[in-house]
Amino acid sequence: MERARPTDRSGSTRAAAMVVTVLALAVLAVAATVIVSTTTAAGDRARAQTAADAAALAGVTGDRAAAADLAARNGAQLRRFERRAERVSVVVELGAAVAEAEAEVAWRWVDAG
Repeated sequence: MERARPTDRSGSTRAAAMVVTVLALAVLAVAATVIVSTTTAAGDRARAQTAADAAALAGVTGDRAAAADLAARNGAQLRRFERRAERVSVVVELGAAVAEAEAEVAWRWVDAG
């Protein structure tokens, strides 16, 4: 009577393990890409808001050129500058992020003389 020999499945097991490993690495790569792009977008939005705030403050105490300069120093571009009496409204763009801010004069220098 012949004994049944166990079949050698190590080749198919290795192939299955390889497929699972490749799929897991692909999922990790996609997850890392999503995390990095989300983090970058959030950082750009924060930097754009900082640039907009700075530009609005510069615009209320100066002019459009001062606002554009401060936006550029913060890595953004001034897209809109609007002055209404003592209030300034700006829109800046930094990468894909757009932010707006307003500032107004809340105090005045009083001549003591």
